[in-house]
Amino acid sequence: MSGDIDKLRTEIDALDAELVELLQRRARLAQRIGALKGDAPAYRPDREAEILRRVAAQGRDPLPAAALTSVFREVISACRGLEQPIRVSYLGPQGTFSEQAVRRHFGGAVDALAAAGIDDVFRRCESGDAQFAVVPVENSTEGAVGRSLDLLLVTPLRICGEVELRVQQNLMAKSGDAAGLKRVYSHAQSFAQCSIWLNQNLPRAERVPVASNAEAAERASREAGAGAIAGEAAAERYGLQLLARAIEDDPNNTTRFLVLGALDPAATGRDRTSLVMSAENKPGAVHALLTPLAENGVSMTRIESRPARAMRSALWEYVFYIDLEGHQKDARVAAALEALRRKAPFLKVLGSYPAAGA
Repeated sequence: MSGDIDKLRTEIDALDAELVELLQRRARLAQRIGALKGDAPAYRPDREAEILRRVAAQGRDPLPAAALTSVFREVISACRGLEQPIRVSYLGPQGTFSEQAVRRHFGGAVDALAAAGIDDVFRRCESGDAQFAVVPVENSTEGAVGRSLDLLLVTPLRICGEVELRVQQNLMAKSGDAAGLKRVYSHAQSFAQCSIWLNQNLPRAERVPVASNAEAAERASREAGAGAIAGEAAAERYGLQLLARAIEDDPNNTTRFLVLGALDPAATGRDRTSLVMSAENKPGAVHALLTPLAENGVSMTRIESRPARAMRSALWEYVFYIDLEGHQKDARVAAALEALRRKAPFLKVLGSYPAAGA
């Protein structure tokens, strides 16, 4: 048996050497592309999406699509880093789900810049401190992240990508068991996502909302009898023990993040377009705005209304955030947008970008 294992290991070693040489060849090609592009951005979300989709299509036993795309995302990240350093702002501190979203989308070869709040995430990118920003925009359980939507209305940044992150909430503490906890820290949305579990298992523990789950983990690491609800990465970063895993009420709990920057990705064939618009304050106004979508065969995947804080001239004025299937340069989407511009008092296209998971 040991002879057979040694033979197989020798074969693996030879394959590893071939893989390393192929990766080096790919890296040298990336460097040549970077030299030819000059100051043009190294990050091309449309190009990267096409590569990952092509790789995923070749997934089969024993390496499924998810495993292959995970490997190639890091290959792309390392090669992209040879072309140009990438800085990405996100809602910190370290160990948040937002940081996980950055790594999920950009890979490990980026400089992730933690920001204290969502406003600061936008500000660091708008000022040029970071080339890109990653912000949460909606959760499948708790709905829209209002502050992100409000800032999208006024920012010059455009949406150039999206990330869908399966969010697993975990109870953690320095030691002991869940029953001994007197206080639990977490973000307000995480408390809402775990309310049933908390009511059943920790009905007497004080719930203390904080700015982020990573901050919750950091506080719990300094207090006896205190716990936190956060992701597994936060437990590792702050030296906490996991007392209970996956305590979220919805087993499919997912948060959608947007990637913001100064790019306008090309169409890939599986894209999404986001926009925000206002409607006249009269009966049937919203229906009239949606009619061009139906007339041009454009599918609307999401609509969200918000008070028009940044442009309000009267009480009860609202704007509508809409996601469409397709790219703004697709003929049907372009025709629908042109018709909307004639009807809507205000319309802003927030960006067209490759759809996540497609």
